Amino acid sequence: MARKIKGLYKRGNVWWCCYKDLTGKIVRETTKHADYDKAVEFLTEKKFNVQRGIEPEVIQNINYTFKELVVEYLKWCERQRSFDSKKIFIKQLLDAFGHMPLKNFNTMMVEQFQTDRIQKGNKPATVNRLVATLKHSFTKAYDWNMITETILKKVRKVKLLEENNRRLRYLSKEECQALVNACDAHLKPIVITALNSGCRKEEILSLKWDQIDMKHGFILLDITKNGERREIPINGTLRTTFEALPRRLDGGYVFFDPKNGARYQEVKRSFATALRKTGIRDFHFHDLRHTFASHLVMAGIDLTTVSRLLGHKSLAMTLRYSHLSPQHFTKAVDVLDNVLNDNFNSTSHLVHNQRIVHNG
Repeated sequence: MARKIKGLYKRGNVWWCCYKDLTGKIVRETTKHADYDKAVEFLTEKKFNVQRGIEPEVIQNINYTFKELVVEYLKWCERQRSFDSKKIFIKQLLDAFGHMPLKNFNTMMVEQFQTDRIQKGNKPATVNRLVATLKHSFTKAYDWNMITETILKKVRKVKLLEENNRRLRYLSKEECQALVNACDAHLKPIVITALNSGCRKEEILSLKWDQIDMKHGFILLDITKNGERREIPINGTLRTTFEALPRRLDGGYVFFDPKNGARYQEVKRSFATALRKTGIRDFHFHDLRHTFASHLVMAGIDLTTVSRLLGHKSLAMTLRYSHLSPQHFTKAVDVLDNVLNDNFNSTSHLVHNQRIVHNG
């Protein structure tokens, strides 16, 4: 039977309903009726009571499965900028927990999931993204009356793993040139763009010609990972690279497959081949961004400027590069030395002159 009223849906042979309580919170409960008309009466009465200011007595459901939660949670996640990556995490969680009843989740179960993922070779950061997604889905499940507060507390109690985010791998000037020379024709301009702009891989692969202002010399990134606008200056190497690239009549993507005109979704295989040719080990595409920042700092560019070019929300993210510029601290102390010495010398000179006048 087709749904004729908003807020009614079927689970098995029984109609369920959803509506908002006095606080605006979504309430989901069973009508206990297989008959549609009786289910309509049940929902109508619930809504009427809310309008009269009567708090509904919810019949708690304790039989929702994780898969049923995922269906609702995916709908909610569509509003988030990170939806594409979150779908990957949700799929992995679904593979792990599937049709398990939400009432069966506890702290030990989620901690065992963490252990299993680590033993399979996942990094702590990856496991943390999975667990954070799981915990948030249970927060929404509680908001939607799919679980009790007790279940929510058990899942929330799980602590995230300690992450090691201090890895800072970058290439020397000679390694940069060797890597560029080893790249295939389609990959070379992409790597050059990464080394000279500090852009993330997705920002580069999704770059369109209308984001490149050759006249004023800027790459315009309107939607970044942090959701903020960023302008990247185009240096001489980038300008030469862009000018040599073929352009479609309709503009479109800067980097595209000439066979079908579609943008490159990934360059992992060709990048790995270039690394193998040069003998560069333990290096990822994202490390090109680290290389960009590292060489700026070593060239004496201040951390605030580097932070803005990278699009970091806080300077704390950029401070990992500070050790690459020890001369920066030396210059700072020299400036202080000059200020203090100038003041001291000026004061000494003034006192000396006063003594001469007094003695005279």
